[in-house]
Amino acid sequence: MNVKTRKAPPRAMAMLESLRGLGYSTATALADIVDNSISAGANEVHIDFQWDGLDSRVLILDDGRGMSDPELEGAMRLGDRNPLAVREANDLGRFGMGLKTASLSQSRRLTVVSKKDGERSCLRWDLDELAADPHSDWLLFEGPAKGSQRHLARLDEKASGTLVLWEKLDRIVTTGYSVDDFLALTVAVETHLAMVFHRLLQAPKARIKLLINNRPVEPWDPFMSGHSAKPWTSPPAPLRTGSGLVVAQCHVLPHQDKLTKDEFKGNEGPAGWTAQQGFYVYRNERLLVAGGWLGLGNSKAWNREEAHRLARIQLDIPNTADADWKIDVRKSTARPPVALRSWLTRLAEDTRERARRVFAYRGTPMPAQRNTPIEQAWRVDRVKDGIRYRIEPTHPAVAAVLSGAGELAPLIKAMLRVIEESVPVQRIWLDTAENKGTPKTGFSGEPPEAVSTVLNTLFADMIGRRGMSTEVAKRTLLSTEPFQNYPSLIAGLGGPAA
Repeated sequence: MNVKTRKAPPRAMAMLESLRGLGYSTATALADIVDNSISAGANEVHIDFQWDGLDSRVLILDDGRGMSDPELEGAMRLGDRNPLAVREANDLGRFGMGLKTASLSQSRRLTVVSKKDGERSCLRWDLDELAADPHSDWLLFEGPAKGSQRHLARLDEKASGTLVLWEKLDRIVTTGYSVDDFLALTVAVETHLAMVFHRLLQAPKARIKLLINNRPVEPWDPFMSGHSAKPWTSPPAPLRTGSGLVVAQCHVLPHQDKLTKDEFKGNEGPAGWTAQQGFYVYRNERLLVAGGWLGLGNSKAWNREEAHRLARIQLDIPNTADADWKIDVRKSTARPPVALRSWLTRLAEDTRERARRVFAYRGTPMPAQRNTPIEQAWRVDRVKDGIRYRIEPTHPAVAAVLSGAGELAPLIKAMLRVIEESVPVQRIWLDTAENKGTPKTGFSGEPPEAVSTVLNTLFADMIGRRGMSTEVAKRTLLSTEPFQNYPSLIAGLGGPAA
């Protein structure tokens, strides 16, 4: 049986213009170019933003192994590599599209010059020149455009390497765009690359050095590895799958109260603490997905919530798993295979709950002596119709007032009940969401004298009216919220420490 067929090749300009709309940002586009440099064995990658109004340009120069003329032609051809083909274990690519689609998403002219074994080759895509001929085919132009040669001279200094030049930045330099906007863009790009390539940039085993306008990019570690205040890190959890080994490691980051202002700001990430929670999916140590819960959940998919903002999970997948994880061309989204969803959900549930406890209780710190539980000033009562917050009457400060209240006891109890029933829960929730931080409690920001005044009052009552020994009174205060955070002040009560 003869089957009739027709050739239906895409029209070059229509396809090229359509591919510009894949959704790259400047930062994600440049990350794709850096991937190619890393795969080419580069030790350094220089990214230069050169402001010149409408003639501004971006250059990416590496010292990798370079490409011969046939290799460069293949690299410049759309879809040159089959995404189903077997890749080298350390290959960061997949679709054979990144160099072209990433570059043309930002510019109308892409020039690539490469040097290998002493030979230079130069090819370019130029959308304006193609558009000038309505019947133009898939034509690559040889050599740089007129006036562009001078921008390619830096490759001459390298024994081998590749230089990528973006010109006609119509998706970046638009009407009203200024040099300040261009500078702000460099900062956004640096922040993104610091996150995406942090494991490849981190000493002592750094695989690559990135520089933006000659300034080294410092890695940003989402997991605050090695920080002394970090409350929990799980051991790595490996799982063998049909497409290779997947390894997960769960992290709960320190509460804001345990960090300096600079540490809190520096570790929030490009999108802020709440947006950065969730899974961090890596392939060959290159970050693909930065935060989010991968569509996981129980009855419905989890959202990013303030209570879980300290939860981050590192997830390493092999490059043989791209199809299973539905990695997209931009390397910015991933969806876990159905077979792994229950395993990942269990890991996430545990991490989210641990993070929630740290967020709610500042990590429920334990006093140094005898691991005595902390006496909380508030308790949570779970009732049939919801949750209620109650003042804990056994808290030493509350108990002291009630036991010595005499005929004022009913009035004091009424006052405490009014406080319980008028806790501004909605206002606290709204202020926390809007200000991206929990309200100050636990004498945070208060001078030591303010804390000492309250401590001295309670200590005098314990020693005088209640007849406690100095040692017992101090031990009680050390296990009482929020005084467990002030052991030095407690040690100084009543003279030298007992």
